Amino acid sequence: MTENETMTLSRSQVREVDRVAIEQFGIPGIVLMENAGRAITDRICELNLAGPVVIMCGAGNNGGDGHVVARHLDLRGYDVTTVNAVPSSKLTGDAAANYQINERLGLREVTYSGLESNEADIVQLCDSAVLIVDALLGTGATGAPRAHFARLIEIANAASAKRLAIDIPSGLDCDTGEPSTPTFRPDFTTTLVARKTGFCSEAAKEFLGEVTIHDIGFKLPTPN
Repeated sequence: MTENETMTLSRSQVREVDRVAIEQFGIPGIVLMENAGRAITDRICELNLAGPVVIMCGAGNNGGDGHVVARHLDLRGYDVTTVNAVPSSKLTGDAAANYQINERLGLREVTYSGLESNEADIVQLCDSAVLIVDALLGTGATGAPRAHFARLIEIANAASAKRLAIDIPSGLDCDTGEPSTPTFRPDFTTTLVARKTGFCSEAAKEFLGEVTIHDIGFKLPTPN
C-alpha cells in the first residue's frame, strides 16, 4: 500500500501511467491487473467481514480487477459470487483472460440479463452479502451509467451490505468529481496509484467513503 496523499491523477494521466508501465518498464497489463487485484483483496481482508461477498464486474479493466479479486478471495476462503454486467462474449484482453481463469476454476458467477427472475436472484445475492464490490466502471467512463450498469448500482446501493469501490465509484467522473444518477455509494474506495482529480470536488466527498491508495507494482518516474 502507498499513501501518496498529495498526488492526484486525471483520466488522461491514468492512461499515461498504464502506458509508462507497459511500454517503458515492460510490465504486461495482466501483471498490473494481478497486482491491483491482490492489493484490493488485502484491503478487503483487513475489514474482517464474515459472510458472502458479491463482486459486480463490468466489461473493461475495472471489471478485470474484480475478477482477480474474486479469485484471490476464493483462495482465502471467502464465499464470493461475481455478477457480470455484460455477457462474457463482450469481454476482451486482460479482463477476458481473468474471467476465463475463474470460469475454469469453477468460481460462482451470474450474468445480469435484465429478466425479472434474474434480477430477483441478484437482489437476493446482494441482500445476503456482507460486502458488495463495485468493479463496474473505471476512470475512463464518462456520463451517466446506462442500462444494466445503472440497475446494478441501484441494487447495490439499496442493500444493507458494506460497499467497496475499486479505483473509483461507478458513476463518479474521474476529472470533475461530479456524480451521476445513479452513482455507487461506497463505504470504502480502494483507489490505485493515487487519488483521482475528481476526489477533491466537494460534490464527490459523499460518494467516496474511506479512501485508501494501493500500488500496482512500480514507482512512477520522478519528474526532472
